[in-house]
Amino acid sequence: MTAPGVEDAVREKEPVTERRLHPVTPLRRAWAPVAVVIGWAVHDPDQAQRQLTRLTATTLLIAIAVLVPVAALYGFMTWWFTHFAVTESELRIRTGLLFRRTAHIRLERIQAVDVTQPLLARVAGVAKLKLDVIGTDKKDELAFLGEREARALRAELLARAAGFAPETAHEVGEAPARELLRTPPLDLAISVLLTGATWGSLVAALVVPSVLWLATHSVWTVLATGVPLLGAAGASSVGRFVGEYDWTVGESPDGLRIDHGLLDRTHETVPPGRVQTVRIVEPLLWRRRGWVRVELDVAGSSNSVLVPVAPRAVAESVVARVLPGVTVPAAVSRPPKRAGRCVPVWWRGHGLAVTDAVFAARHGLLRRSLALVPHAKVQSVRLAQGPWERLWRVADIHVDTGANKTVTARLRDAQEAAELLRAQAERSRTGRRDARPDRWMAPPADAPEAQESRRP
Repeated sequence: MTAPGVEDAVREKEPVTERRLHPVTPLRRAWAPVAVVIGWAVHDPDQAQRQLTRLTATTLLIAIAVLVPVAALYGFMTWWFTHFAVTESELRIRTGLLFRRTAHIRLERIQAVDVTQPLLARVAGVAKLKLDVIGTDKKDELAFLGEREARALRAELLARAAGFAPETAHEVGEAPARELLRTPPLDLAISVLLTGATWGSLVAALVVPSVLWLATHSVWTVLATGVPLLGAAGASSVGRFVGEYDWTVGESPDGLRIDHGLLDRTHETVPPGRVQTVRIVEPLLWRRRGWVRVELDVAGSSNSVLVPVAPRAVAESVVARVLPGVTVPAAVSRPPKRAGRCVPVWWRGHGLAVTDAVFAARHGLLRRSLALVPHAKVQSVRLAQGPWERLWRVADIHVDTGANKTVTARLRDAQEAAELLRAQAERSRTGRRDARPDRWMAPPADAPEAQESRRP
């Protein structure tokens, strides 16, 4: 009989099968030399135009005949020298034509695996795999894989991250998901129209170029100002509708899965245990309909939206799945009236509620935002008090989280703030001690229900 440690060592030394990306990948990478030429032309259009006018038809054809094969060869070579492999302990990605780079991604540090499909990738039947890894700001990615291969690899990586044995990870398959929420396209369209940023950017795109035309009578000045403003207006309205179309939130043993997108389809995972802050946003024009938006701060992840628009009761039920045991406070306490001497009118938009599970701070009158920070996620607590605030005996309490973000309860009574500082520090220590580990929602690998819960 072989000892467990020796058996693991023998398995680690077994040859690892390396795989290549999908054969369509060279077509994507072949654009790099062409992009360099386009970038030079955009950076110096006058010089590019002069060079282009000097070229004869024969020279231009020769340049194209050289550029196209070079671009194709570059795309093929970068694809040929890119490999990836899944070992017992890591995902290994080897890239580089001239300068070699090997990324060793520890499986237990993977916190999210997202599958994205741009429009052309959907047509070609391929997908991009993006990985959120603890301790890194930039996502590693595998682009492109076949759609089925991408989903199978995602399921395998999530199974490994959940603690399943390597020999069974291939058989586990993708965990089934139970749908919690689906945003109707009509509700999304109405919510975009009822957002102040949409109308603000649209008004700016119409008014500012008109004023500049009256002042300068310069077409180029108007275009240079108006085009970016129109782009911003489109991004805040049409772009948001396209990106958040068919937003679906589902619950699985891997975490909360988010699928969305009209043209580019994205499949994301909200890692359990890594959510640092949840914000419930309520714009002024949404209140009559009882709608809210839910945003997230996730440590080391780019996930920032959980629910684009939904009735408050539905949104709070989804928040309860992200933060188990947390109930959204029904009411918050306002600062004392003397805080109006520091911040006239707007002081009424601030509020605070502290429960056994979360530190909740609200701000905003027109666009109310309630931030919920679980006590276990608080990294530090600070009290700040400027000269004018000292005069009126108020202070701010700042709560720092693991996502490098800060939640502030503004304009609290000075004595209350001092007590909050001491009490919150104690609550944070107790919360971290009693919190569950930052693992996937799956049961332990040796539990029989773990295998059953992940089988399709």
